[in-house]
Amino acid sequence: MLRIEIVANHSVEDNILEALKNHGVGKYYTLYPNVTGVGSAGPRMGDAIWPEDNFALVVWCESEEALGIARAVAEVKKQFPEEGIKIFGLPE
Repeated sequence: MLRIEIVANHSVEDNILEALKNHGVGKYYTLYPNVTGVGSAGPRMGDAIWPEDNFALVVWCESEEALGIARAVAEVKKQFPEEGIKIFGLPE
């Protein structure tokens, strides 16, 4: 099994969930609605200085489903290249 993590701006949350649904993947997940941090797209701290924050979606799945998740996320990244959408995969 693989642990797939998707971290992105709230502005694309619905797009990512819809893309996963359209690809028939990521049906079971854990959503962390408000996460903060600093990545290549800059700080997302949810405060007065850096008001944006992100969400994180975690899916445990087999390799085949992970590939489908990657394809779904790639579609959204193509639509919104400036939104700092990241996907990570870790083995069990």
